[in-house]
Amino acid sequence: MALFGNAHTVDPAKAQHEYGRLLGMDEQVYAAYLLIRDTILFTDRRLILIDKQGITGKKTEYHSVPYRSITHFSVETAGHFDLDAELKIWISGTPAPIEKTFTKGVDIYEVQAILTQFVAR
Repeated sequence: MALFGNAHTVDPAKAQHEYGRLLGMDEQVYAAYLLIRDTILFTDRRLILIDKQGITGKKTEYHSVPYRSITHFSVETAGHFDLDAELKIWISGTPAPIEKTFTKGVDIYEVQAILTQFVAR
């Protein structure tokens, strides 16, 4: 599905197992999303952005963003002609936001609710 632009949710237990080496002791994956080749993990401590690079996708960059570092975020919902929704996250000390595009396979309101839950603590 992801190859055709349909982003989708990933079972948190499966993401916990697959990315366990990235997690701290007792850190739990709360939600996970696959966006084409990239993955976003919402844990109980931080946001982890997994960026597969290159043609083969073997090179991978991992961004770890503690929720306390997020100053604000915005969500742009999909329109009639633009079927993609966008999430922008601003990190303290960084002028440009991190931008992620979600296709119709993900409920952007659910993503916003999860992010709000952790950022507003």
